[in-house]
Amino acid sequence: MRTAVIVFALGLMPGAVLAQQAAPAAQALKTFVSSADVTALMAKAKATRKPDQANLVQPLLQLAPYTANLEYRAGVANGAVHEKEAEMFYVVDGAGTLVTGGKLTAETRTNAENLSGSGIEGGKSQRVAKGDFIMVPENTPHWFSAIEGSLTLMSIHLPRAGSPAR
Repeated sequence: MRTAVIVFALGLMPGAVLAQQAAPAAQALKTFVSSADVTALMAKAKATRKPDQANLVQPLLQLAPYTANLEYRAGVANGAVHEKEAEMFYVVDGAGTLVTGGKLTAETRTNAENLSGSGIEGGKSQRVAKGDFIMVPENTPHWFSAIEGSLTLMSIHLPRAGSPAR
């Protein structure tokens, strides 16, 4: 079922990246967003982002337990580890450098299943650009260490098969 949801969402949004957050059961169902909607959300992010805000996240699609988000990154934000979920990115626009693996620096626990850090020591750097897909396995540090102008992503958190959905 989860695979069908991901394939369905990607088919509807060829120019975006999926991101998931826990979705309340009562959350409104939203299974389509047009390319014009995505363009408008990108413009809104550019206009409403505060100067000190590295990343602005807006929901795109919602089908519990998944939420696909549009992430507009205009600066370097913290690195992360999602201990029980993989994270898939699709680069909608722009370019940057993604570091995966290694060890989070200045690591703090943000909640029961996630860690945050100011960056990553070690790890593998990979330049990403418009059209690229990236899958970050669960429990893997990841961090966008450089943003070339701006980077717009669609991402979704994916629980490992057999894990209870949040």
